[in-house]
Amino acid sequence: MRRTSSLLIVGILFLVAFAFFALAGFLVDWLWFDALGFGAVFSTIWRTRAVVFAGAAAVTALVLAINGLLAARIPASRVHGLRIVNRRGAGEGVPVVVEFAPDALPWRLIVLVVAGGLAVFVGLAQAGEWQIFQRWIEAVSFGRSDPVFGNDLSFYVFALPLYEAALEWGFLIVVLAAALAAAVYWARGGIQMDERGPRLAAGVTRHLSLLLAVFFLLKALDYVLQRYGLLFRNDGVVFGAGYTDVHLRVPLLTALAGLSLLGTVLCVANVRALGMRLPIAALVLVFGASLIEGIVPSVFQSYRVKPDELRLEAPYIAQNIAFTRYGFALDHITTKPFPAEGKLTPAALAANDTTIQNIRWWDPRPLLDSYRQLQEIRLYYDFKDVDIDRYTLDGRYQQVMLSAREINQSRLPADAQTWINQRFKFTHGYGVAMSPVNRFDEEGLPHFYVKDIPPVSSVGLRIERPQVYFGEETRGYVVTGGGTTEFDYPKGQENVYTTYQGRDGVSLGSLWRRALFAWYLGDLKLLISGNVTATSRILFRRLVQDRIGRIAPFLALDRDPYLVVNDGRLIWVQDAYTTSDAIPYSQLLQREGINYIRNAVKVAVDAYDGTPTFYVSDPDDPIIRTYQRIFPTLFRPLEAMPAGLREHLRYPEDLFLVQAGTYGTYHMTDPEVFYNKEDLWSFPQESSTGAAVAMQPYYTIMRLPGEAHEEFILMLPMVPNGRDNMIAWLAARCDGPHYGTLIEYAFPKEKLIFGPTQVEARIDQDTTISQQLSLWNQTGSRVIRGNLLVIPIDDTLLYVEPLYLRAEKRELPELKRIIASAGDRVVMSQSVEPLLTALFGDATAPPAVRVAAAPATQPAPGEETPAALQHYRQALDALQRGDWRQFGIEMDALRDVLETRPAGP
Repeated sequence: MRRTSSLLIVGILFLVAFAFFALAGFLVDWLWFDALGFGAVFSTIWRTRAVVFAGAAAVTALVLAINGLLAARIPASRVHGLRIVNRRGAGEGVPVVVEFAPDALPWRLIVLVVAGGLAVFVGLAQAGEWQIFQRWIEAVSFGRSDPVFGNDLSFYVFALPLYEAALEWGFLIVVLAAALAAAVYWARGGIQMDERGPRLAAGVTRHLSLLLAVFFLLKALDYVLQRYGLLFRNDGVVFGAGYTDVHLRVPLLTALAGLSLLGTVLCVANVRALGMRLPIAALVLVFGASLIEGIVPSVFQSYRVKPDELRLEAPYIAQNIAFTRYGFALDHITTKPFPAEGKLTPAALAANDTTIQNIRWWDPRPLLDSYRQLQEIRLYYDFKDVDIDRYTLDGRYQQVMLSAREINQSRLPADAQTWINQRFKFTHGYGVAMSPVNRFDEEGLPHFYVKDIPPVSSVGLRIERPQVYFGEETRGYVVTGGGTTEFDYPKGQENVYTTYQGRDGVSLGSLWRRALFAWYLGDLKLLISGNVTATSRILFRRLVQDRIGRIAPFLALDRDPYLVVNDGRLIWVQDAYTTSDAIPYSQLLQREGINYIRNAVKVAVDAYDGTPTFYVSDPDDPIIRTYQRIFPTLFRPLEAMPAGLREHLRYPEDLFLVQAGTYGTYHMTDPEVFYNKEDLWSFPQESSTGAAVAMQPYYTIMRLPGEAHEEFILMLPMVPNGRDNMIAWLAARCDGPHYGTLIEYAFPKEKLIFGPTQVEARIDQDTTISQQLSLWNQTGSRVIRGNLLVIPIDDTLLYVEPLYLRAEKRELPELKRIIASAGDRVVMSQSVEPLLTALFGDATAPPAVRVAAAPATQPAPGEETPAALQHYRQALDALQRGDWRQFGIEMDALRDVLETRPAGP
């Protein structure tokens, strides 16, 4: 008795331990979500999973069990034999035949076990579709209907996926039920084989006929749903249903649905007929007719539609244009002319002083190398990438570049990569490096606004929490609050230590939690180490994108979260998208697999605390409104974001790339022009990396044509497909109430506007520049050409490109020259002021100014007054000093003098 009790206890403990470790992932997620304050999100997800699993498993088990038990009721009609050959030594043994009767087996138990096992697997598979179920329940209307069936777009985004998943599940159940019933029938002799083929008992025929009837009923529903799938065809003139689809395939699929219902009737009738003719007739009728549906439309398309394709397909091309522009929010783009008739003058530069002062001379790639060489301070720090943003510093609106100094434990010396160091000591990065986009010293190195450890700012930017526990490189887990303090930052020959005081982390205060995480992370030391104490917390999933993706897997994330210094803290801002591939007629992007996208969410993640905050940035998006109903505690309105952080929101580059690429085709709104592909656009090519690559969008501060003030924008020039001249440039506004406004500035088509490739060719053809480049490349150095940027200024364009020099054995690029081009001039200089002076020279000045530049004499009647001469000279002095504010003042004064001078004789 005691032995039995002991075995029972051991068995129970084993089952508990097995369940504990089998559910380790679930328990870890539960603790993690709860520690972050997202317990309601976790419970919603798993409650929905449980409901879907339970419903799918129960229905599957019930259907399979009923069919299996019905099959088990048929009387057994044969005895099965099992032949066993026993070998003895090297010779053949005597065959032993074991016979058993099917009725001797516990068929009900077998059927219930098989049905239950299959139901569990089916239920688990269906539980993975929890999002489809929730989206269907909480669906929000799009307020826009498809042009063929008149359904709201929410039907295709939210309802149709559920119907298709349910139909697949139905087919699976029917197939499994038929297979289970057939196996039982065969085992009990209800299905027998002879030279004439299979022979079925009457009860078997009735049962399988009913299952076949259900199959044809599901097939009828399948044909009905296939009609809606025509709106997503991608093999016609355009994406979506075309003339043949609407006028022929839709009626044919409707007819096939009717024939499938007729097949259902024939199979039900066979319950009494008990033959094979009616089921075979149903199969031939439905699947024979489906061959017609596969052949006739193709013939119709070739011989009826193709000869008159433009006229017949024009309405559907128009639908494709309209819905694609809606799907990618291209219908919000405003088109404005950009005549490009003006000339770049000193006066224009003075009027656009902030634009000129924010020209980006530093490229992220060489600047990242400079940061790593100058600001990593210690081997175990690393800068992953450089972000571009804008700040108001010392009263000036400035564009800056910055990067977080993250910890990289793999850079620790090999003998220092101990478990204690990796999990308890080196837990976080420290601070940032920040520099303006336009400044560099005499050696060609960046000028820092924020640098060193602890962070030192020359512009009054305060950073009170410089520790980076969560970022783009923090992949491993760490334990805080343990038996050892954490390394904070180096200070001379000593180190400063700290203890994490943030809100993140799961408590390891109990033995079962330590055992759980030791199992989950595969690290036994968590269970046995004395450094893990009752006050210890474990910080894991520290990558910004991993953290957000775990909480909201239904959001697509921009590839690059960017860092913001706000209110003394370091905040990661992650753009997140709602996407779909189910908008009728909207062109599907094959690589991305989407035909609808909205930047619906901005996520802020504190680099110290790690808590993500989800802000809805596009409350008009039906998809995010649906998820708000599913997760009412997850999202906050954008107005709840701190004002200082909201000032740093950027239009996301990935979204702009998708929109610009699609707009290259879908700016054409006339069906005939679109059909002929008369005006395709593409991205310009540049050769900054030594090979021709597509130009990428870039942020800049500039004053848009017709606007009063400079602002932060994302822009990209566009060129005609296969040509190098510019045809337009696109801008996305990022500041204040204009955030998200998209503008196309169209160049006149009858005028040649140089594109980036053509300007780079002109740079290469300049003898002075080419000689200098050749000389540098022959003296043990390598020239790196930066990105060529196009800067619109008033009604003209300024092209700029930096040149970097890197020694062959040194990874520190230096900004040595800057190049500018305007009109027909290309100039190169070591700094901005001489560059702009050389770009214009005296020859570009207005006639009146050229006269004033002559030796001072008494002005003749009609010539400029000494006051004009004085203002002009003071403006030139200011230009040489780089004092653009004073330059603008003097040029304004010069204009006032010229406008008020007396008329000549």
